[in-house]
Amino acid sequence: MHLIVGDDGLARPAWAATDAMLRDYYDTEWGMPVRDETGLFERLSLEAFQSGLSWATILRKRPAFRAAFRHFEADAVARFDEADVVRLMADAGIVRNRRKIDATIQNARATVGLREQEGLAALIWSFQPTATPAPASYADVPTQSPESLALSKELKRRGFAHVGPTTMFALMEAVGIVDTHLLGSHRRGSSGVWAAESSTTGGRHGRGGHPEMKEREPCARS
Repeated sequence: MHLIVGDDGLARPAWAATDAMLRDYYDTEWGMPVRDETGLFERLSLEAFQSGLSWATILRKRPAFRAAFRHFEADAVARFDEADVVRLMADAGIVRNRRKIDATIQNARATVGLREQEGLAALIWSFQPTATPAPASYADVPTQSPESLALSKELKRRGFAHVGPTTMFALMEAVGIVDTHLLGSHRRGSSGVWAAESSTTGGRHGRGGHPEMKEREPCARS
């Protein structure tokens, strides 16, 4: 099952069972619905920065990321220029990757542009599937899905960068669009979006898809 019962009697996956920061993130944030533009832009950005790194690394740096990127207010980041890029590349508190920094600025501008249409939150949530995985172990948890592939393609069409299908599935997990908490975890079904046994009305793009993967932290993608 890959679940560990803590001293508090609550069952968590191994990645969230020992480190206090990861345990708190798992207990209070991961998989809870995020439906506002700023919250989704932040998580979209952090998922992109996480690619190739551990989620713990990004989580520890999140306060520095928020300071560096003006708390992920899309309007502010959309105005960043080359001087801001130089500033960010010199900031040891964040991940100094020029490609990812450029993508974040590009995505901020694309986010602002989406306001003339349905908006970032409505677009991302429109790819909620009709069913969510019900994994008994991490071998049952996908790394991507037909919906994350479709979301990736649509975001790229709208001008976004660094939004591949694996990164988008990690986003969908993080913000409650799918529930990949293991069966038996105290967080399974706690988001209010999905029942513990994975039934819901779902969204307009709903389809299945369950490629295998090994146990991992959330978003530990490369």
